[in-house]
Amino acid sequence: MTSERKKILLRLDPAVHDALTRWAGDELRSTNAQIEFLLRRALGDAGRMPGNVGQMRRPGRPAKDETGTTAGPDGEE
Repeated sequence: MTSERKKILLRLDPAVHDALTRWAGDELRSTNAQIEFLLRRALGDAGRMPGNVGQMRRPGRPAKDETGTTAGPDGEE
């Protein structure tokens, strides 16, 4: 079962966006995934993370299974 991801428009200072993009690249994440990672960390630190939140996919490319196909974050293609 997959839940639909919410889409938002986020306006950032270009210098902040550039710094996030570089940081994301260093950690093998997309800029979008880096923003979500940071928001999740901030929510957790503030004690505001909802209990029903799903796990984020690990950084980098998804692992290939023994058949050579790429599996999704929950093991499904």
